[in-house]
Amino acid sequence: MPFGKAPKLLDPAGLEAYAASLLAQRAISSGELRQKLSARALDPTTVEPLITRLTEYGALDDSRFAESYAMARRENQLYGRQRILRDLGRKRIPAPLARDTVNRIFPASSEEDLINDFLQRKFRGKDLSAWLADPKHLQSALRRLHTAGHSLSASLKVLRRYSSRAHDLDAEDL
Repeated sequence: MPFGKAPKLLDPAGLEAYAASLLAQRAISSGELRQKLSARALDPTTVEPLITRLTEYGALDDSRFAESYAMARRENQLYGRQRILRDLGRKRIPAPLARDTVNRIFPASSEEDLINDFLQRKFRGKDLSAWLADPKHLQSALRRLHTAGHSLSASLKVLRRYSSRAHDLDAEDL
């Protein structure tokens, strides 16, 4: 906090109350909670036992958090595998758990359907075949798909349905 006061350091009871308030605000991963608690702990050795206790009580469950977070991103933002993996990493979900979760929520055949839904939503009201005939719009769509975490091969396959110019695109257009 460069311009504000330094955070108040908390004893174990205060740390537990702080953890409860964080968990009451929104779902949070154990890694995120650990980071927040470590920054406020008067005694850093009190953080791990608190995390363990909260996990045992069921108040903290990385598996449940990862699945809920990933499903919401897939269903609401139509994000692809890579974006969700990256976002779970930012939420401090362990990589093996993040990979397992993403593999579980993404059936192998669904990526092209998800990409098509993404294009329909992001460019609603436009005739995609006509709009993607412009090379600038086609490159823009490919970049948006990449940012949303969709694979290049599946993105190009779907874009080729709308524009013959998509055959000229490759990774350099991202």
